[in-house]
Amino acid sequence: MPTPVVGVMSFNMDRARIRVDFNELVDKDLVLLSKTDEVMDSAGNSIFLVEGLEVFVYEYNHYKDGEKEYLLADGVAELNNPKINEQWSVAVKWCCRINKDGIKSKNS
Repeated sequence: MPTPVVGVMSFNMDRARIRVDFNELVDKDLVLLSKTDEVMDSAGNSIFLVEGLEVFVYEYNHYKDGEKEYLLADGVAELNNPKINEQWSVAVKWCCRINKDGIKSKNS
């Protein structure tokens, strides 16, 4: 079972979200999501990924100057296709296709 992420809820996110790394964008609206079918969200809930599942993702950054930043996006789960998404993504099973609202930044 995945390990919950602790210490990131000091910012009041609008909902529980799955942690991602937006440096792992394989396209402008597609980010790597998970190597497995089960992930844990920021509230400790187990989420079982299936094609088309609505997902809510975030990245948390805490900078040396003390600033905390949250990048938030909503989208749908999509099976990774390394033939399209490049070979470096081959270890990942699931991606998140980010909706038209894109990635939003929130500071705390």
